[in-house]
Amino acid sequence: MIDDPDGYADVIDGVDGHGLVGAVERLVAIPSLGGTDAEVDAQDAVAHEWASLGLEVTSWDIDVASLAAEPDFPGMEVDRTAARGVIARIPGTGEGPTLLLLGHTDVVPPGDRGAWSSDPFRPEVRGDRLIGRGACDMKAGTASITYAARALFASGVRLRGDVVLAAVSGEEDGGLGTYAMLRQGITADACVLPEPTSLDLVPANGGALTFRLRIHGRATHASRRTEGVSAVEKMLPVLEELRRLEARRNETVDPLMQRWPIAYPLSIGTVHSGDWASTVPDLLIAEGRLGVALGETPAQARADLEGALARLCDEDPWFAEHPVEVEWWGGQFASGRTDPEHPVVRGLGEVATTILGNAPEVYAAPYGSDLRLLVGAGIPTVHFGPGESSAAHAPAEWVDLRETVACAQVLAAYAMRFCGTST
Repeated sequence: MIDDPDGYADVIDGVDGHGLVGAVERLVAIPSLGGTDAEVDAQDAVAHEWASLGLEVTSWDIDVASLAAEPDFPGMEVDRTAARGVIARIPGTGEGPTLLLLGHTDVVPPGDRGAWSSDPFRPEVRGDRLIGRGACDMKAGTASITYAARALFASGVRLRGDVVLAAVSGEEDGGLGTYAMLRQGITADACVLPEPTSLDLVPANGGALTFRLRIHGRATHASRRTEGVSAVEKMLPVLEELRRLEARRNETVDPLMQRWPIAYPLSIGTVHSGDWASTVPDLLIAEGRLGVALGETPAQARADLEGALARLCDEDPWFAEHPVEVEWWGGQFASGRTDPEHPVVRGLGEVATTILGNAPEVYAAPYGSDLRLLVGAGIPTVHFGPGESSAAHAPAEWVDLRETVACAQVLAAYAMRFCGTST
């Protein structure tokens, strides 16, 4: 910065870029796939890092079975018997509002290892990029939280309000960690999620509902296939109906979502059918994801898909007698929204503009996140973090290290602005 009218210079200069890169590397090296022991290991690693700063750290074992039985549980797509919650607190004087900085440490599977140039969990730095599963989504963002806290400590600034740091798991498949944190009574006046936004501001996102379809056929020997009904072939009119449904659901979208070619995608992710190559398959099971529009309830979205398939069954003689079965399972992400004019969005944008030298764009994202749980609990929340979301879940996932350092600088400075400082 050329000048420092807001007094951010010390915290900006206090962000240790080299140390931050090392922290991202250490996190990426933990293969914290959902439902594995390493998911807990990653949480413990963050807790250890925060404790090393001298922060007051609280860790607790999450009663997964008990929470999963709750009627408003947000869903889970992996077998998980253990999980850990971790928070830390930078105490203020008690005279200002509380800011929550929340990151998740779980990652999705790496997919085809052959699509990676090296081990997905052996982080590799190439120029300004760090490559590895979870680098973008969202271990760089989580590490940025740590180094924002380090910078605040190093500056000696005295905050009026508290800064709460939180690390959660289970985000990728529903939101177990944040759900558990909120059930612990942890709250704040605003929250920043450093999910990958390329340092833009994302105050809202669509939801995502996981579904399973069962399409029935009639088995027979493949040499007499015309006497059977292939469940694979009956999947074709189902796919066509789903594409028509997707088009209808995207005819009119919220202005915040208009940057996306398809704001509310409907996709099939897995298909399984048949048990013998020379048998006409009598069952196909397909699993997919239905996007939930801003302002739409999950119940309304479910009814839309179920209604479309019911109409197809009315029109098709086979389906009339053997209807497509729909099951809703796994992650059930509602949409969520913070008003783009809310002070947390505007204030963070102003700080980012001051530090980055350009104003972040403001838009909504087409994916689900923990934002909707936080907003539902009355905590205004915005995404702001390093990385391009298209790199998330992809082979050779990467994050821009310059953005990662800048994110930590902005988070530290924004904590000063939001919580206030005391002389």
